[in-house]
Amino acid sequence: MRLKNSIRGRIDDNEPNPVDVHVGKRIRLRRTILHITQQQMAKMLGLTFQQVQKYEKGMNRVGASRLWDISRVLEVPMGFFFEDMDAAVAQQSPRMLNAGEDGYYMEEGRRSLDEDPMKKAETLELVRAYYKIPNRTVAKNLFNLIVALSKSTAGLARVDEEDQDDD
Repeated sequence: MRLKNSIRGRIDDNEPNPVDVHVGKRIRLRRTILHITQQQMAKMLGLTFQQVQKYEKGMNRVGASRLWDISRVLEVPMGFFFEDMDAAVAQQSPRMLNAGEDGYYMEEGRRSLDEDPMKKAETLELVRAYYKIPNRTVAKNLFNLIVALSKSTAGLARVDEEDQDDD
């Protein structure tokens, strides 16, 4: 349920904002992929592990400067924490909670969290295997190959769709 003039983006029953929960889940995901404990991460950030827990659960909001530090520790761009956000979650951002009922801020065409490839065991296994490659030059070349293949495959899929439309 939407609340007008919500306090710091909290929703009914003073629950954490779903956007903060999403960011926290992404922090936990990346930390887990890198095999970093909450205690280790807390030490790298100059925090207590309880604070890291609160960030990961969305109970405490992550400020911009702290998110920057977290992105450096976890070796990802800041945008990583917002990727694959479901439209229903985005609709509950503080901006949206305080927006008018005209639907002006509606975002469409987003994948649901259930479709998030980062939740798949296959993805985690692939990432872990990638980071086990001792030769980082080989690893980077493999990464570039995968990116190139994904782009060429996407292009082939579009061509196939166009061919079907012509039939």
